[in-house]
Amino acid sequence: MTSSPNSEDAWVLEATIRTAPAANPQWQEQLDRLRGIASYDPETQTWHARLGALDLAGLQLLQALFDTARVHGTEVRLTPGAFPAYWESPAFTREPDVDAPMEAQADRGRPLGQLPLV
Repeated sequence: MTSSPNSEDAWVLEATIRTAPAANPQWQEQLDRLRGIASYDPETQTWHARLGALDLAGLQLLQALFDTARVHGTEVRLTPGAFPAYWESPAFTREPDVDAPMEAQADRGRPLGQLPLV
């Protein structure tokens, strides 16, 4: 990780979340879980979250995303993303040891971190 926000070699982990269809009480519960950890983009109708470190806060964010996927069937995709100019938190650095797992395939045709709809 790097603490230099201007680093050209820095990147963040971007989570894109698609909600799952549900009846109203479950729909509201799903939205309530996502509101606390992600922001909504009405244009793409997806939720987005970023993290730049696998520290306690980062792991809690990932756990919350995967718990929401498990409970509600949301689709979560994790991809390495460009370092935002406004980002003031830690960021990952481009190193072969880190980049290789992000590009690995979890299983045939499914990128690491992408969960199928249940």
